[in-house]
Amino acid sequence: MKALTFPKSHRLLRPSDYSKVFDDVQLKVPHRNFLILAAPNNLGHARVGLIFSKKNLRLAVQRNRIKRQVRETFRVQKNLPGLDIIVLGRQGLAQLDNASVESSLNDLWRRVRKKYHQSSADQTAVNSKGTS
Repeated sequence: MKALTFPKSHRLLRPSDYSKVFDDVQLKVPHRNFLILAAPNNLGHARVGLIFSKKNLRLAVQRNRIKRQVRETFRVQKNLPGLDIIVLGRQGLAQLDNASVESSLNDLWRRVRKKYHQSSADQTAVNSKGTS
């Protein structure tokens, strides 16, 4: 049986990791209850960082529930590109049930992949125009 792990190598751990993403945001994926910011990394796999404030999720139990779901949906994603991703919570998250949060997150991960592939295709087109 495959170990169900979420290793440190797949997490943003230091403030400098978060700063790199905030300073060089290349992908923004908005949602009613979440905002995903992402910047490319050179690791070959995605890493995730979480920011959920007390302003949007008052109780620690609410923040922990949402963080657990974000980590789990991230962990099971296949073929996410090499990005450093920050997931920010917005108001209204506390009222959502677990199924709604999970479906929203799965949709967001799909949109991250799609936007990444679109932006890399656009970048390739720009580079090929500039060299001819």
